Amino acid sequence: MTDDASRRPDPADRPDSADRPDPADRSDSAGRSDSADRSGSAGRSDPAGRSELRASDADREQVAEQLREALAEGRLDMTEFEERLEATYAARTYGDLAPLTRDLPAAGSAAPVNLVKQPVAEGEIDWSQRIGGEPTSTGGFAIWSGFGRKGRWTVGERFTAFVLWGGGEIDLREAHFASREVEIRLFTIMGGINVKVPPELDVTVKGFGIMGGVDDRATGAGTPGSPRVVVRGFALMGGVGVERKLPRAERLRIKDERRREKLERRDERRRELEERRERHGRLHEERLERHRERLEDRLDRLDRHHHRRRRYGDDED
Repeated sequence: MTDDASRRPDPADRPDSADRPDPADRSDSAGRSDSADRSGSAGRSDPAGRSELRASDADREQVAEQLREALAEGRLDMTEFEERLEATYAARTYGDLAPLTRDLPAAGSAAPVNLVKQPVAEGEIDWSQRIGGEPTSTGGFAIWSGFGRKGRWTVGERFTAFVLWGGGEIDLREAHFASREVEIRLFTIMGGINVKVPPELDVTVKGFGIMGGVDDRATGAGTPGSPRVVVRGFALMGGVGVERKLPRAERLRIKDERRREKLERRDERRRELEERRERHGRLHEERLERHRERLEDRLDRLDRHHHRRRRYGDDED
C-alpha cells in the first residue's frame, strides 16, 4: 500500500496548463516554418547571377510597356514615368531593370472593373470622369506680367481673363470642367493670351480684334460626351490664339511608339542582312564547290591524257 502511494506522481509536480504548449502556437510555428521553407526554396530556385545578365531590347520594351500601363492607370505621375522610362532604355542588365517595376503590379494582372461604366477605347478621353466638381479658377488677370492655368485644374462655368501689356496661358488638355457648357471670355490690350485644347474637345471660337486678331482655326466638334467650350475674345493691339495640341502624356506615348517601331524596323533590317549574308555565303560555297569539281575534272582529263601519251610512246619504242 505504501509502495503504491509512493509511486504515484504528486499532482503538484504535474506541469501546469500554462506551461503546456498551445496547439495554436504549434500550428503558428509550423506555418511560419512552412512559409520560411517555401520562401527559402523559392529564393534558392532563382538562377544565380541573373541580375548580372545583359538585358535585351525586348526586355527593355516589356518594362517600358508596364510603365506606360502604370501611367495610364494613375500609379505613376508624369515626372516618375519620364525618369523610369529614361532609366529603362539606359539599363544594361536585369539588375538595372528590376527596381523600376518593383512597386508596380505585374503586367496583365486583373484590375477592378466598374460594371456600370462603359469601357473606353485606348487613346480616347473618358469625359464622364472630367465633368463636374467645384471650380478651382474662374478667371485670370495680368498687368505688365503674366498668368497661367495648367495641369489638372477645374474650369468654372464662366472664366474671364484680362491682360494689359502682358501674357496669359490657359491649358485645357488635362483640365476638368465644372459644367458641360463652359464659356471663356478673354480680353487683351497690347498683350496676348494663348489657349491650348485637346483634339477631342468641342470648341467654338468667336471674337474680333482692333489692330490685333483672334485666331479661330481651332473651332470644331469633339468626340462624343465632350463638354462644349466657347471662347470669346477681344484683342486691342494684341492677340488671342486657340490651338489644338496633344497632351504631354499622349506625345510621349506616340514618341515611344515611334521608338518601338524604329527598333522593330532595325531588328527587321538586321534579320534581312543576316539572311542575305547567309544566302551569299551559301552561294559562295556552291560556286567554290563547282570550281573545285571543274578543277578535279580537268586534272582527271590531264592525267588520262598523260597516261595515254606515255603508253603510246612505249609502244613506238
